[in-house]
Amino acid sequence: MKLTLVTYSPGKHDSLGIMFIDDQAHSFTLEDEERLIKVPGETRIPRDTYEIKLRTYGGFHERYLERFGPEFHKGMLELKDVPGFTDILIHILNDEKETDGCIGVGDGAFINRRKKGSLRDSTSAYKDLYQQVANELLDGNRVFIELTDNLTNLIKERRWENQGL
Repeated sequence: MKLTLVTYSPGKHDSLGIMFIDDQAHSFTLEDEERLIKVPGETRIPRDTYEIKLRTYGGFHERYLERFGPEFHKGMLELKDVPGFTDILIHILNDEKETDGCIGVGDGAFINRRKKGSLRDSTSAYKDLYQQVANELLDGNRVFIELTDNLTNLIKERRWENQGL
């Protein structure tokens, strides 16, 4: 399984994107803004490809375990080996105040042109994404996420124009 996060609106305070699962559009994303010099908890991670693994410790894990129960929650989705960053998760969030360098997903997004961007229906988007990724990982398969800012080249490369995107 491969996830692709394509940034479509890098803003002053945040970055909005679209998450694809195996080339099918899944959800909107929200991250911190891009910075040339990292500010801890206020900078999005570098555009690259990272492996995702389940992390079974930490505050988010405990809260999600309590919220969703052990039948559903098997660990947080963590991006591994991000240069200069640690503890990068995909999780539920509404706006950039909740990112802390992580990635949030939502079924809708409010654009970040006049004010800060935000996500809508983050919980439902997260639960659907989580179920698919966690099942893949629990089946012993590897999952990767590619982060890119180049939507035009990605469309040409993956031929999404034929899917009406």
